[in-house]
Amino acid sequence: MCLSTVYRNQKTEDAVVMRNVMSIECKDGCVILTDLMERTVAIEGALVSANLVDGYVIVKEN
Repeated sequence: MCLSTVYRNQKTEDAVVMRNVMSIECKDGCVILTDLMERTVAIEGALVSANLVDGYVIVKEN
């Protein structure tokens, strides 16, 4: 299973939005994250990069 940590704007520990993200959906200018417990977080912005081997995603917030 490939889970990721999502960061806001840059990959730093204080920019963590959500850990153990299993699903990412981009819809209507929002990035919608869902974790293993099926909790969701919506960030108004865009996906910048995703490194699934290292397990991280960066989202640029508007």
